[in-house]
Amino acid sequence: MKKLFAIIFAGTVLTAFAASQTKLTANQKLRMAEAAVTQFYVDTVNEDKLVETAIRSMLEELDPHSAYSNPEETKELNEPLAGNFSGIGITFNMNQDTLYVISTVAGGPSERVGLLAGDRIIKVNDSIIAGVKMRNTDIMKRLRGPKGSKVNVNVLRRAAGKSDTINFTITRADIPINSVDAAYMVDNKTGYIRLSRFSAETRNEIEKALKDLKKAGMKQLILDLVDNGGGYMQPAIEILGEFIDPGKLAVYTEGRNSPRYDHLTQPHGLKPLFNDGRLVVMVNQYTASSSEITTGAIQDWDRGVVVGRRTYGKGLVQRPFPFPDGSMMRLTVAHYYTPTGRDIQKPYSNGDQKSYAMDIIDRFNHGELMHADSIKYIDSLKVETLRLHRPIYGGGGISPDRFVPLDTTDFTKYYRDVTAKGVINQYAISYVDANRKDLKRKFKTDNDFVKGFEVDNSMLKELYDRAEKEGVKFNEEQARQSEPLFKMIVKGLIGRDVYDQPTYFKVYNDYDPIFREAYRLINSEEYDRILQKP
Repeated sequence: MKKLFAIIFAGTVLTAFAASQTKLTANQKLRMAEAAVTQFYVDTVNEDKLVETAIRSMLEELDPHSAYSNPEETKELNEPLAGNFSGIGITFNMNQDTLYVISTVAGGPSERVGLLAGDRIIKVNDSIIAGVKMRNTDIMKRLRGPKGSKVNVNVLRRAAGKSDTINFTITRADIPINSVDAAYMVDNKTGYIRLSRFSAETRNEIEKALKDLKKAGMKQLILDLVDNGGGYMQPAIEILGEFIDPGKLAVYTEGRNSPRYDHLTQPHGLKPLFNDGRLVVMVNQYTASSSEITTGAIQDWDRGVVVGRRTYGKGLVQRPFPFPDGSMMRLTVAHYYTPTGRDIQKPYSNGDQKSYAMDIIDRFNHGELMHADSIKYIDSLKVETLRLHRPIYGGGGISPDRFVPLDTTDFTKYYRDVTAKGVINQYAISYVDANRKDLKRKFKTDNDFVKGFEVDNSMLKELYDRAEKEGVKFNEEQARQSEPLFKMIVKGLIGRDVYDQPTYFKVYNDYDPIFREAYRLINSEEYDRILQKP
């Protein structure tokens, strides 16, 4: 009876408001609409889902980067940026529905109990995960868990032509998520750092990489931000403190309800680790957010030369608004501006998510990714760098000092189809399975492997035959066209599986046009001409 009275009362109130044409606030109207649906709709409704949908729809009418995430999505979003999670400490790949261990984290839980690269995990606790087409996210949920908790894994190990199953009990521990994918000496004076994200541990990782490279004789540095989609803003400001003199403007933020705030450079130690010496930054169309803050400041202060293609153009500041249930709303509150005042954000129309998402494809179709003269600069957005007064342009993203076109010569339909079937990964795994010991014996270090190992025609035939069995019809002409790409990917994956992640980038960089141009430039007189040094 009470419930019936409440429903009648609510309906009466809604009807009374409608009849009187009372001016409502937007908040009142939203609450009344939700109350009407939940109390009077003909069928049962999921009120939680209804509210989440309303929030998502509301944010979609704003800018492209304001968004809502439910508790599970929020956890997945924050985990890579937090810098660690609790798990068993392995890098893995799925090979024909079987979890294949690529490597174990040094000193991590799996390494301590004796798990090895090449092992196949068949069961996790009571759940069979092999041959059941389980998603990676579902597998990770079973492997991850609270620090100190235990997980039982059943492993298939192949050795000396035999296969054995072994049971391990692994105690989960905190596992670092690295933002520096590779740091190595290209030659006796040139260092290279590949940064994949900006997370809570980025400053410490960059600091260690710089110190190690300087000990190895580094006098000049290539900083690779290609495909780096960003992350936290603070690590970008922190690493700029190691490249630019102290007290310089790194970036500033400003919005309608957010007064301008200047972020200044400050080294972690007494002085910057690398504020002198040649510096080249590699970027492309997927370099975004914190990567653009870093690139923009280095360019604005004439600290280094930017090589590649115009960056993504993500310059909106999101403030998190967490809800008690673990969900979160990320609301745009300001813009990022480089030290010269350039707005990093590319143009957008409120609520037009589709056009915004198509921007990279539009750049490709308009020729911008292939031809430097296809980039349209707007004279009214021209500014000058702060030290040498070089002309640079705003308008969204950071335009490079030296353009490197996207080369699609090796990308064929046949290569795409082989890749889509996962055949290259499968082949690399099987090759390493059969040859790991021989490779380790023949090539003592990954540098020996990079210099001495070649993917020959017999290996390519095995790859193509495997692809044929997976339903990819062999195309001789396209296979020949894509041969350099096939060879590079296969060699890189084999090197990664036998040695470590940096080995892949050592192989890839020999192929990559942006790296080759960065390396040429940093060792040429042209570098000084760009920065107008005598």
